[in-house]
Amino acid sequence: MSCSLFHLAEAEDDRVFEMSDYQGPVARWCSGCGDHSVLTSVQRILTDSQAKPESTVFVSGIGCSSRFPHYLTTYGFHGIHGRALTLATGVKLSRPELDVWVVMGDGDCVSIGAGHWIHAVRYNVDMVALMLDNNIYGLTKKQTSPTTPQGYKSNTQPYGSYLPAMNPLEATLGVTNASFVAQTAEWLPAHLFATLKAAHEHRGFAWVRILQRCPHFTADMYGDVVKDPSRVEMLVHDDGITVPALDKIIEHRVTHDPKDIHRARELAEESEQIRLGLFYRDESRPRYEQTRSLPHHTADEKMAIMQQEFDRYAV
Repeated sequence: MSCSLFHLAEAEDDRVFEMSDYQGPVARWCSGCGDHSVLTSVQRILTDSQAKPESTVFVSGIGCSSRFPHYLTTYGFHGIHGRALTLATGVKLSRPELDVWVVMGDGDCVSIGAGHWIHAVRYNVDMVALMLDNNIYGLTKKQTSPTTPQGYKSNTQPYGSYLPAMNPLEATLGVTNASFVAQTAEWLPAHLFATLKAAHEHRGFAWVRILQRCPHFTADMYGDVVKDPSRVEMLVHDDGITVPALDKIIEHRVTHDPKDIHRARELAEESEQIRLGLFYRDESRPRYEQTRSLPHHTADEKMAIMQQEFDRYAV
């Protein structure tokens, strides 16, 4: 960003943003893809929080979900496969004043990016990390992913997935220094919005798994759950995620204090019920950026330092 744009942003602090101010090109995801629901929820959150586009960054890796930054008017970084969290960590540590979001698929996060995912949870850098989980590699045309259910047929395992699916909730809750772990679903937009809003307001690494269907390759994955709300169990608590609009739709509820990590781990275990809600939250967990002793410069100060460095080599 040029120096003139920095001054422009400072001069326009009284701007009022509409949802359309965050909308980029028309999203090219398939019709019926849950990514559309996630994008709309995020744009609503940016509007409600009046996030400055020049101070907001979306980072992604590779996959259908990773086109996310292209459909927003904020800053974006479309990285390589599995490295979204490392890129986002670098952005946040160098520019802690920025609002950083990370968008990944199930392969991007818990397969090739698994090592970075585990350490990102432990570092607890202040950002929102969304894992859009459709249980398949959609971009590469129906290949088994770590979250593909055992026995589910794919183009790489035509007789069915050999191994039990990974449970990302259990894994995340097992990492030292986890501070925010939640699960929601794209077919419940009210809950999706409330969950992402809570994640955005959290100070620390907010990790959200979003259950969704791929309209081409896993359209049947949650079909029975969508038709039968009794298959869903909502985690509720005064300090959790509350969605009054769903009170008459989702009857099964379990009271869960998100401060109780031991109970959170129990609830994260596989069940016939699809559990949605806030499993764990603890803002007292140390954040990695708090350990840094490097001076924090404003954007103008950084431009001045850079110009000074260039002047040293001027002829």
